[in-house]
Amino acid sequence: MRLEGKSLKGDFIRFIIPSIVAQWVFALYTMVDGIFVARGVSEVALTAVNISMPYVMALYAISILFAVGTSTVVAIMLGEKNIKRANEVFTQNIVLLCILSIIVTVVVMLNLERFADFLGATAHNREYVLDYLGTLAPFSGLFILAYSFETLIKTDGYPKRATIIVTTGSLMNVVLDYFMVMEWDMGIEGAALATGLSNVALIGLYLMHFLAGKGTIKFRKFKMDLPLVWREFKNGLPSGITELSTGLIIFLFNQAILRYLNEDALVSYTIISYVNSIAIMSMVGIAQGYQPLISYYYGQKRIERCRKLMRYGITAAVVVSVVFTAGSVIGAKGIVGMFVAKELTELSAYSVHVMCIFVLSFLVAGYNIVIGGYFTAVEKPVSAMVISVARSIVMLVLSLGLLTALFGGSGIWWSPTLAECLTFILTIGLFIRYKKGWKKEN
Repeated sequence: MRLEGKSLKGDFIRFIIPSIVAQWVFALYTMVDGIFVARGVSEVALTAVNISMPYVMALYAISILFAVGTSTVVAIMLGEKNIKRANEVFTQNIVLLCILSIIVTVVVMLNLERFADFLGATAHNREYVLDYLGTLAPFSGLFILAYSFETLIKTDGYPKRATIIVTTGSLMNVVLDYFMVMEWDMGIEGAALATGLSNVALIGLYLMHFLAGKGTIKFRKFKMDLPLVWREFKNGLPSGITELSTGLIIFLFNQAILRYLNEDALVSYTIISYVNSIAIMSMVGIAQGYQPLISYYYGQKRIERCRKLMRYGITAAVVVSVVFTAGSVIGAKGIVGMFVAKELTELSAYSVHVMCIFVLSFLVAGYNIVIGGYFTAVEKPVSAMVISVARSIVMLVLSLGLLTALFGGSGIWWSPTLAECLTFILTIGLFIRYKKGWKKEN
């Protein structure tokens, strides 16, 4: 791993900033689609993009599961100076993802209508959902490969290069969205095609890095090692679940909103989901940005450095959480105005109101995510898994069910905050238990 070595804090910042930017860019792919679709097609088409988002998030979750698991193992091996084995692990990961990508693409294309119905397509937006998913699905494998490549370039010690590549892909997406939706009148299919083609460019740029052979990580021959795959899977599963939680939240909220509220509220939530994705992915960016560093020093048995990095991570998470909460409340009107026409005053006012409630969950989410990331980096997958499953499934489902039962539709918007607070208590308990074992690590 290529480190500058000037200071630990300097390396921490050098790794997390590109990681956060990369997360923003991946979140902006569907957000940009939403903006152009809302302006160039209709609010109904915007809800179709939102309904399709859990599928996109599921693709990223698959990618992150293997990317983080592989990155953790590779970084530890690089710390142990076992470069040959690290390259074999990298190559095996990419081959497995290619096989998995083909399977996912074929299954979705053959069952497109079932997927649309499962995601919650309604009579009003079903055709839009089918058009968007049907155009995006052939590019599914590229979504899966793109994030894995991006993560492993950072593990290779080139976080800035990873950021430049992913930003280039995002800018291409914006340009293609503008022309295909606004100028060439290709509708929601044009938005999906723009996203797919920008991922083609991303993969090409990532391959140029690894095929150039200037970094430490390279393609090489390997023998399939199933125990190693399981090790990667265990390490990456908590991060994969964290990513999947964003899509799961969208899916559960879509269902609850259609049951307790109406399709106008679905427009409000579509806007909120974009803000939530960027905020949560920023926190995930911190967790995934410092993971390779922690794993590298963990492989060298330099535990004190791991602990310092953890403290830096918690501090960064607190700052990001406060900034996003305050920024979302202060800028709520402007954010809503990007998606909703001025004449729809009632919808705009409602969207602003519920956004200010929803974003309170950011205040504790960062701590949960960053501590979960630390547990992953030091190969404590059970603790990381407990946190991920708690915040993304167990606590969320309990909170959503309880608050809607007590307060009806208004309880929907408070449920993420309750879920994160309950997870926060659990995370503190796991962290206290882990601290008791620090002497053993030394």
